[in-house]
Amino acid sequence: MGGSATAYASRASDLLALTKPGIGFLVVLTALAGYWIAAPAGAVELDTLLALLAGTALVGAGANAGNMLLERRHDARMRRTANRPLPAGRLRPITAAGFMAVLTLGGLALLWAGTGPLPTALGGLAWLLYLAAYTPMKRRTSLNTLVGAIPGALPPLMGWAAARGGIDPMGLVLFAILFLWQIPHFFAIAELYADDYRQAGYAMLPVTQAGASSAARLGALYCSALLPVTLLPVALGHAGRLYLLCAVTLGLAFLLAGLAHAIGRSRPRARRLFLLSLLYLPSLLATLAIDRI
Repeated sequence: MGGSATAYASRASDLLALTKPGIGFLVVLTALAGYWIAAPAGAVELDTLLALLAGTALVGAGANAGNMLLERRHDARMRRTANRPLPAGRLRPITAAGFMAVLTLGGLALLWAGTGPLPTALGGLAWLLYLAAYTPMKRRTSLNTLVGAIPGALPPLMGWAAARGGIDPMGLVLFAILFLWQIPHFFAIAELYADDYRQAGYAMLPVTQAGASSAARLGALYCSALLPVTLLPVALGHAGRLYLLCAVTLGLAFLLAGLAHAIGRSRPRARRLFLLSLLYLPSLLATLAIDRI
């Protein structure tokens, strides 16, 4: 009995690992932010919000499981990912494929029933771009990061559409913030794990010395573009002084970290930029949600 329980627990743990819970949490958080910022004060519909969060979580989990399925042979070449359930042989590909299908279809059905066709379409588009475009492009071109940033920026737009029933300029601003933020964030990750990516055959920009220098400069460029975009919620009348202060402070800190890394590229500066990016996004979105007008 004890051995059977342990085996089930191990299988459940491996299935959970396929969903990349850390990434999934951030995806759900951005969808929540999009809904909360869009919903008129006192007009949050709990059933719609719960359907949005659960459906987004399931579709995102399905996309992550599909990504692990498609990349299992390449993951086996990297120390960081070699012990994942598929390359380590603890799960069979057919099991992962079935799990991916159940998660994705269940998530899309929940989005359709609880939020309507537009959030469902955006969720399906994010899933498709992530698996059919970004994932195969990682082995072919360094442009994969730009393409991958599109599905990564769609969850807040899903939240906005669930609350408003459509897309307007402020929803597109949220999309732009997420898109621009991802470039320095993922370039920093790729530089920190450049050896692994190189060994696995991924065409990430920072895997060569010249590419790493270019990625650092591009990261700083996207940090500089991000700052004025984060001020648009104030210009559009969706945020007040508290958010303005936060956006300027966080934006300048993020920009300075990006510039420091571009001027004197090093692993410690890449790590600092990465860690700051993890603080930056939740803080910005939380302040926007609190100080919405």
